Amino acid sequence: MGLLGEPGTVEIEARQSIGMGLEIPVIIEASELKPLLDRGDVVIVDLGNPETYAQAHVPGALRMEYSKLVRGDRPAPGHLPEPESFSRTLSEAGITPEHALVAYDDEGGGKACRLIWNLHAAGHAQAGVLDGGIYAWTAENLSVSTESRSPEARDYGTIEYTLDPVATRDEILERLGDPGLVLLDARTPEEYAGTKVRAVKGGHIPGAVNLNWLDCIDRANDTRLFSDDILREMLTDRGVTENKDIVTYCHTHHRSTHTYVMLKHLGFQSVKGYAGSWSEWGNDPETPVES
Repeated sequence: MGLLGEPGTVEIEARQSIGMGLEIPVIIEASELKPLLDRGDVVIVDLGNPETYAQAHVPGALRMEYSKLVRGDRPAPGHLPEPESFSRTLSEAGITPEHALVAYDDEGGGKACRLIWNLHAAGHAQAGVLDGGIYAWTAENLSVSTESRSPEARDYGTIEYTLDPVATRDEILERLGDPGLVLLDARTPEEYAGTKVRAVKGGHIPGAVNLNWLDCIDRANDTRLFSDDILREMLTDRGVTENKDIVTYCHTHHRSTHTYVMLKHLGFQSVKGYAGSWSEWGNDPETPVES
C-alpha cells in the first residue's frame, strides 16, 4: 500500500489533445503522470484529506476542498455549484481553460472523479484521474512532497454548463422503461435494496441495476481500477453495453462520478451522471421507487 497505509473508502473522448501535442487519458497511471510534473500547462489537484496531503502528496499538487465541487443545498447537496462559484474555485487555484488537470485523492478516486465530471459539465475536457491516487503513487516509490502549494490566482472566465454529461430528474422520469437507457446505481447493495435507508424513501430508481463503485476498485493493487476485462464483464453481466445510454447515480453523485469516469475510460460515449441522485429522488414524494 505504500508509505501511507490503508486507503479510505467512500460527447467527451477518453483521451484529449492538450498543449504541445500531449495526450492525457481520463484515467492516468503514475508512470504517465511523472514526466508531466514540470509542465506549466498541467495542474495537479489533490482532493484527499488535509492530513494525508500534509504527510505526502504528489510534488507540485495543490489541495482543493471537495465541498467546493457541490452546491450543498438540502435535501440534494450534490448538484453542480453555481457556474460563478465553480469558476471562482478554479480561478483561485490558478487554473484556466488552457490547463490540463490531473486529480487524485486518498479514497479510491471518488472525490477526484467528481472534479473531472464537473469539468466535463463545464466543457473542460482536458482532465484525468490518477489511477489509485496517492496510494498508487507512493507504491511506485515516486517522490513526494510535504510542502503546500499556494498558486497565484488567475481568471478562469465564464462557465456555462453543458448538459452532455448531466442527467436530470425530469429526463429520467421521461425515459423510465426505455430499453435504450441503463440506470446504473453505484451505491451499496443494501441501499439499492432499500434495507439501508438514507432518504425519506428507500430502494432504487425503477429498472436500475446495481454495481457498487467499491467493487470496481482493486484494494490489493493500491486502489487502482480492476483490469478493463474484469470491469467490462461486470458491466455486461448487468446489461450495461455501449449501444445504450447510461446514467450513473448514487446518493449525492460522489461515488457515481467514479462510475462515470470508469465508463469513459472504457470507451463508453453516451454516459451521463445524475447529480441529484438518490438524495433528490428518494426525498421526492412524486418519484416512483423499486426495492
